Amino acid sequence: MVSDLFNKTKEKMEKTLEHYKTELKSVRTGRASVSLFDNIKVDYYGTPTPLSQVAALNAEPRMIIIQPWEPSMIKPIEKAILTSNLGLTPSNDGRVIRVPIPPLTEERRKEIVKLVKKMSEEAKIAIRNERRDAIEKLKKMEKDKEISEDDNKKGAEQIQKLTDEYIKKIDEVTEKKEKEIMEI
Repeated sequence: MVSDLFNKTKEKMEKTLEHYKTELKSVRTGRASVSLFDNIKVDYYGTPTPLSQVAALNAEPRMIIIQPWEPSMIKPIEKAILTSNLGLTPSNDGRVIRVPIPPLTEERRKEIVKLVKKMSEEAKIAIRNERRDAIEKLKKMEKDKEISEDDNKKGAEQIQKLTDEYIKKIDEVTEKKEKEIMEI
């Protein structure tokens, strides 16, 4: 009973961590990375389609080169990039789209770090909510005489250790991303 709850809680916390990591990929750093475009959807004949499914993306030191598989996709891809809130301006030569990645100013880096800290806090809140839900389930199980008081306490301790472990993982991922953002 308690181990099932522990495993389900761990699974949910792992999903929260993975979601946070995925969100961080779309946060801009000073270098060109195709992962910046992971969340961009292009209007492909009326269907929102991930950019990577309609074009080849290549990263150069300060530029992303996007080569659409169909020339007619150049305009929709440019539009998707412009409306993506990445603050990037694409240009095309009729065959490929070039997206220069300008170096970040110190001020902009600090703003991005603040955004990352906010995202980190939201992920931690989600982890703590998982902990709260699990502990409430333990209390209910004890109240319903499904587990003993000792099992409830041991379960709550395990859930707390798990929570601490995932909060630490989020902090590590955040710290790594902040270093990436602040390096020139």
